[in-house]
Amino acid sequence: MPGKTAPYGTWESPITAKIIMGDSVTFTDVLLDPVSLVNYRIEARPSGRCALVNTTNNKDVVSDDKWDVQTQVHDYGGAAAIVYDKTAYFSNNTDNRVYSVKEGGTPQAITPEDTKKYHRFANFAVSPQDQSRIVAILEDHANDPNGDDPQNVINTLYVINTTRPTRQPTQVKGLPGLPDFYSCPCFNTDGTKLAWLQWYFPDMPWEGSELWVADVEYSADSLTVVNPKLVSGEKLNISVAYPVWADAVTLIFTNDSSGFINPWKYSTITGKAQAILSTPIDEDFAPPAWPLGYSPYAVVRDTTLGLFTAFRAGANVLYYIDYGAEQPQALEVESPFASVAAVRANKPGQPQFIFQSEQSAEVGGIIQCVLSGGSGSVAPTPTYTVLKTEGESLTDKFPPGIVSLPIAETFHISPEIPLYALLYKPVNPDYSGSSIPGEKPPCIINVHGGPTSLCVPTLDWVKQYYTSRGWAWLDVNYGGSSGYGREYIALLATQWGIKDVSDCFFAAQSLANDIDTARVTIRGASSGGYTSLAAISFGPNNTFYKASTSYSGVADLALLAKLTHKFELKYMNKLLGGSYEEIPKVYDEDRSPIFNAKFITAPLLLISGALDEVVPPEQSAKIKKAVTDAGHIADSIVFPDEGHHINSAKNKITALEGERTWYEKYVIKPKA
Repeated sequence: MPGKTAPYGTWESPITAKIIMGDSVTFTDVLLDPVSLVNYRIEARPSGRCALVNTTNNKDVVSDDKWDVQTQVHDYGGAAAIVYDKTAYFSNNTDNRVYSVKEGGTPQAITPEDTKKYHRFANFAVSPQDQSRIVAILEDHANDPNGDDPQNVINTLYVINTTRPTRQPTQVKGLPGLPDFYSCPCFNTDGTKLAWLQWYFPDMPWEGSELWVADVEYSADSLTVVNPKLVSGEKLNISVAYPVWADAVTLIFTNDSSGFINPWKYSTITGKAQAILSTPIDEDFAPPAWPLGYSPYAVVRDTTLGLFTAFRAGANVLYYIDYGAEQPQALEVESPFASVAAVRANKPGQPQFIFQSEQSAEVGGIIQCVLSGGSGSVAPTPTYTVLKTEGESLTDKFPPGIVSLPIAETFHISPEIPLYALLYKPVNPDYSGSSIPGEKPPCIINVHGGPTSLCVPTLDWVKQYYTSRGWAWLDVNYGGSSGYGREYIALLATQWGIKDVSDCFFAAQSLANDIDTARVTIRGASSGGYTSLAAISFGPNNTFYKASTSYSGVADLALLAKLTHKFELKYMNKLLGGSYEEIPKVYDEDRSPIFNAKFITAPLLLISGALDEVVPPEQSAKIKKAVTDAGHIADSIVFPDEGHHINSAKNKITALEGERTWYEKYVIKPKA
């Protein structure tokens, strides 16, 4: 029986903000105790706090709501906990102290009280030789108490002595050079060696970084690295990341010297680092290291086998690699997953793994993958078991056929320069189309943050919220996005606010047969919010968009450069072509939406958190005033209890409903 018809953008949908944002939880990490082999997860709860949960028995390791397993290192966090030999060690976001706890017990502080919350900890590595010693990143804000001089924030590697919880951690001794950042400290399997990453301004870690390995000497109060050796990486030119010890002498990591992030290995016996694959694959085997603790692959203890992820057309594929073979091959493993992360090997001697996954048509979760068979150039056969679903499967609450599946689009700006996007068409089983003959659907262009990040083709109920109402949705992975190689990322160098803006317009115009190009909106968060503001202000086609929403978007580049945090302190220099002192006109008149607010005619909605330290909320307030002073339409939603990201369920509901109402008022009703 044919469905109903109604103008696009006005369809009735059972997908409500309350249902999709309500009581669901998301997983931020999957952890494995390497001794007991019990796996755990970190859950982001609707209240905004994070909890450490035993995935085997589904019990919180610590049940009291006062514990929040998060860290603010680099302001993006990650790597807030580790579990080793049935003891969990975690950073508590409410007081910035580190605690240890056995499951069901009471957490015990292992770092001193920090009333001013100057010290932030993350990336914990427990020594197999002396479990009372934990190496971690310490980010010290004591020399920047007001947050206005991030150059004075100190990041380095420290040793936490769990037997002396009232004493300040001590710095790891013998570290080479004076880098600005550290990450990924990890002991080899017998605790005699330590590996870590370090990098210097002006690099972000995916632009240039160094991997070091050193012997370890233990003393009463500290730990010293001796005979440090630079394994791989180069300032400005080569990024290395994600080191994992396969055994006492073999280190696996990634290196992008081929132009794509590929797996490498290093032997402490030969002192040689080399690519695992004799012929590099033109795919990125990992994303840029924005948060700490990301794990894009895992190696099986007591073997030379590993399961690796890589990006293809924005989605993850799986490779099985015997890195100890004479000629290692990347054998693609059949997979239904669009995204795979937090990969851990959980059975020594056997190719068995757990990981966090997401699909395009179903909610994500924690998966166990067992590989069997396969030899030579024949890939093994996977058996996947769902260990835990992320929240509840909302697809059961909605009628079959309501999910719009992503369509990977590749456009060509020129024969040599591609542009990637993901199109979601309007889908609702109750509707067969529009009641207006020849009508095409309005389209929401979504701009990811970063800007060195990407949109992936996973099930996102916010997208379905709109497509089920008759909207088209377009994720644009503009030049500068990750997942397509180093050269594609470099397209945004000096071009932020230009390349991203022009690519969004080009993508929309290229889909004129599928969408109504007279009814296109643009939205984004953080740097994506900047792009959405740039597109409607100084962008050459600023009147193309009929509305815009900016979540924590940058309006004033000079102000951002002045107030930004240490991790991204020099990032803008590369994105814009210099510092504010060197090119003030670029920061102000040329690329700041606040200086071009008079050109904004698209109704603008600004959504932000009052506690945002990455993009201070003053940015939204300034551009709102500038737009309204110019006689145009702007409004704002400010959440007093949120930071750079909207975390609580009630605030997410308010934001989503407010955004949809905005589009219906200014885009749909004038047309309908």
